Amino acid sequence: MVKRINVEGFDAVQKAIRENSKSDSLFVLFSGAKNSRGESWCPDCVAAEPIIEEGLKIAPESSVFIYCSVGDRNYWKNPNNEFRKDEKFKLTSVPTLMKWNTARRLDDEQCKSAALVTMLFEE
Repeated sequence: MVKRINVEGFDAVQKAIRENSKSDSLFVLFSGAKNSRGESWCPDCVAAEPIIEEGLKIAPESSVFIYCSVGDRNYWKNPNNEFRKDEKFKLTSVPTLMKWNTARRLDDEQCKSAALVTMLFEE
């Protein structure tokens, strides 16, 4: 069964990645923060979420899936936020889904493609 971890913010996601770095299949989804009703301010994140959830069903059993909230809209839009500046992440958009320590990565609109999401999760 895929291990799921939900984190908020830059420090928390770095810690979660460090703690799970031994996993052969470590996936990280960066998404806009959600309100008290569980709705993200990011419409693309809302559209991509059910597609990514469906894709996760074919991920290897031993996978680790980290869902990271990048913060509210104002924080995300700041060009100097850590997610945009850090060399390991280099985020330019949310949602961004990546297989950690590989070149496999889907940005923004790509996260809404079931075919691309499936390919990312396949071994």
